[in-house]
Amino acid sequence: MIVANSSFLDHLQAQRTQYRYKLPSRPDAGRFIDQLMRLLFPVTQDCQSASQHVEETYQKIHQQFIHLLQPLASTLPASPEIITDQFFEQLPAIYDNLLLDAHAIVDNDPAAIGIEEVVAVYPGFYAISVYRIAHELLRLNVPLLPRMLTEYAHGHTGIDIHPGAQIGRSFFIDHGTGVVIGETTIIGTNVKVYQGVTLGATHVAKSMAQKKRHPTIENNVVIYANATILGGRTVVGHDSVIGGNVWLTSSVEPYSLVYNQHQTDVRLKSLEDAEPINFVI
Repeated sequence: MIVANSSFLDHLQAQRTQYRYKLPSRPDAGRFIDQLMRLLFPVTQDCQSASQHVEETYQKIHQQFIHLLQPLASTLPASPEIITDQFFEQLPAIYDNLLLDAHAIVDNDPAAIGIEEVVAVYPGFYAISVYRIAHELLRLNVPLLPRMLTEYAHGHTGIDIHPGAQIGRSFFIDHGTGVVIGETTIIGTNVKVYQGVTLGATHVAKSMAQKKRHPTIENNVVIYANATILGGRTVVGHDSVIGGNVWLTSSVEPYSLVYNQHQTDVRLKSLEDAEPINFVI
């Protein structure tokens, strides 16, 4: 029999008592977001989750969300019931924005067959959807849960969008793996972002927490794969194109094209074409 350290176990027991019922369940948060997605977009349902009774499903998710908020009741600006009603009142507007996001992907991705495919399987659309839901909860001053939801999406898609970011309509993330969008990022309408893009901060000091640390991306900007754009004062002007692998820490004017210039050396066809090399030892 293993002999446990009694003081250590007492410490764990005290923590268990302290945090019991104070945090939303992470599995419940994940189930809520997936069930809400199935309600909004029936094409995402599988055979086991399919339901023809929209009103019944709506009421069930409504009650489920109240239950999810209960551990946070003491930190909410209103009761879980009121917050839930306020959130569900915004669902039509969230839904309309998500349709614009889905159409942006269909319109700009040659590989997209149609909106059903985008909604059902595209990781970029899923991550954007969860972000827009989480952002609305953050706007309602719900603590912790918005980040819990976006981290759930992060784990499923590899796309990390902080719920505090401000993202305009018709947002398109292509492929998506490795995309990072920081808390104070501002993104305009009709922006396209490819895999590996980072919209981050130049400094990570805790004293910067209440300041704008992340860039502003204006309307109609395209940011290609693995570009890194940093800094709260960095503004990418509208209708600009940021090329792949660019490292940008200063603002650019509208209609700019920013890219890395590569040097290309022609390889020798054979060793016979090479100049003799003298080695000195």
